[in-house]
Amino acid sequence: MGFRSESGASRIVVDAIRGDIRLEDREWRILDTMAFQRLRSLKQLGMGQITYPNATHTRFAHSLGTLGIMGRILDVAQANRFHLSKSSRANLRMAALLHDIGHYPYSHLMERVGAVELTEETVQRSDPGGAKTKEFLPAQTGYPSHEEVGIEIVTHQEDLVRAIGGRVRAMAVAQLFARTEAADAQLSKLLHSSFDMDRVDYLQRDSLAAGVPYGNIDVNYLLNSLRISPSGMVGVSEKALPAAEQFLLARFFMHQAVYYHKTTFGMEEACRQLLRRIRDAGKFEMPSGKEAIFKIARSPLLASFTDAYVDSLVRLASQDEHIVIRTLGECILRRRPPKLLKEVLVLRPDDQQHHAATTFRMRAKASLRALAEKHSLPLGLLILCRTRPLRLEPRGPKMTRQQAQSLPSEQRDEMIMVFTPDSEEPKPLVEIDHSLISVCAGHFWQAHRLYVALPDDAQSDLVDSLRNEVRHWDQPE
Repeated sequence: MGFRSESGASRIVVDAIRGDIRLEDREWRILDTMAFQRLRSLKQLGMGQITYPNATHTRFAHSLGTLGIMGRILDVAQANRFHLSKSSRANLRMAALLHDIGHYPYSHLMERVGAVELTEETVQRSDPGGAKTKEFLPAQTGYPSHEEVGIEIVTHQEDLVRAIGGRVRAMAVAQLFARTEAADAQLSKLLHSSFDMDRVDYLQRDSLAAGVPYGNIDVNYLLNSLRISPSGMVGVSEKALPAAEQFLLARFFMHQAVYYHKTTFGMEEACRQLLRRIRDAGKFEMPSGKEAIFKIARSPLLASFTDAYVDSLVRLASQDEHIVIRTLGECILRRRPPKLLKEVLVLRPDDQQHHAATTFRMRAKASLRALAEKHSLPLGLLILCRTRPLRLEPRGPKMTRQQAQSLPSEQRDEMIMVFTPDSEEPKPLVEIDHSLISVCAGHFWQAHRLYVALPDDAQSDLVDSLRNEVRHWDQPE
């Protein structure tokens, strides 16, 4: 993504995904702030380069691409005679540009540290009568979301506030990308529509960087098929149904192949667990909670709150006296991913409660302590984890229209919407009877995995022994 200065004008031309977009004066000023330049030092795919060496692109480039998609959506709005004031258009563009401004080092990896369940906690929950440890903070002692952090950055970093046009406007822009209750509902529909501009950009960008074809979507056809209803809902015309389905399938396959790849996911889970242990032990001055993160967001400390910050924690951890912290640190520092011992993949209806993965987790919870003791391993080096449930759409074919209307607004608005000839307002794609998504919706995919992180002095045949002992854990006893 390159820049070309225009002679005698306070704007630049940005090479976006398809064609060029123009940045207005205030957007150019935003790009030049410390907070936005920081995004150059946040990799879009976290530790994805472990598996895909070229996947080192940044949230800086992605944010510019997202602005490009927003510009095209606003062009559609104008062509549909959907009236927007000049200030509303400017606020939407700035919200698209700044939607990732609050991301943590390694993005979701660090953000979700508070949600990590350590192996010791997992085992304790399966053994109520066993010995308890007070070594860790409660799991719910988490960090604020990156949207919350983004609000703090946009409204407290003075150079960014000036670039946006003052504190009142900065708050309005922040409320838009964070989707707060105070946000303008009409504008929010354009920013957080079923045609997710964030997803449109990152699927193509991530696919190109990783060198895989799964994120390829027909973006030009989708953009040319966009319509906006009288109420402000964004959707695609029915003729673009195959392209819309491909859009959803691309996200599904990119998660399976790239975002949840067993090696990348194992390394990231090891890092999440390491950061949780560092935080709970009060080591290396790692932020302990919400207020500590907000303090960084409001201050010059933000400039160094980049991927390099987590890298420095990993280096310190690799020299720690605690064997689990030290081993996890060494694995990450030396790019020696945890070894996968067992993986159980499921693709099931949402309402199916019991399957091979639930059997596997129950067996693992009941048996991990004995397995660790048998092989003289610290329990914390056995990492039991699972990906988030992956769905094509939040609403399945068994959900009634009334139930769909009761979904939170963010889920309703982000469903793919399709304009059919019988209505001025679009309907959810899953209500289109001849849609493939209508059949597949209501199912989820998930990977359940058990890894082991090994110290340097581990026996060479240990992994094979462990794999042999856990290979039947997904089968009923």
